[in-house]
Amino acid sequence: MINLKINGQTFKTDAEPDTPLLWVLRDELKLNGTKFSCGIGVCGACIALMDGKPIKTCVLPVAAVGGQSIQTIEGLPDDGKLHKVQQAWIDVDVPQCGYCQPGQIMSAVALLDSNKAPDDEQINQAMTNICRCGAYPEIREAVHLAAKKLETGDSHED
Repeated sequence: MINLKINGQTFKTDAEPDTPLLWVLRDELKLNGTKFSCGIGVCGACIALMDGKPIKTCVLPVAAVGGQSIQTIEGLPDDGKLHKVQQAWIDVDVPQCGYCQPGQIMSAVALLDSNKAPDDEQINQAMTNICRCGAYPEIREAVHLAAKKLETGDSHED
């Protein structure tokens, strides 16, 4: 039995210790916002945060999580309000196909938690997720907007 703390709640799983965390999130806990894509830890569609740091859940064995805190895209809204990064994504109209966006958003949250005002180069270095639609300019714009929203407390587009 493995104990997990996900989005502020405690869960127990009987999954095999080498089962990727992604499959526990999606199959057992029905947290389907975290996506499966490459399965080898390259694309970033599966990113969640572990103690605030981005992790690729498709290659992280559930046994490696231990008592650490995991946050998925479902855990971002606070009191029913979107996280400012999520709102910036909507305001900029980032998603095209949308498949990679949960991982992109989680990467942006981690970046902005550690760097309140990243420049384009810092965004490029931190946001290594692959977007097959090529929405990178919009992603950068949304990260900058989210940084402003976090600084000012603004939650919606003017």
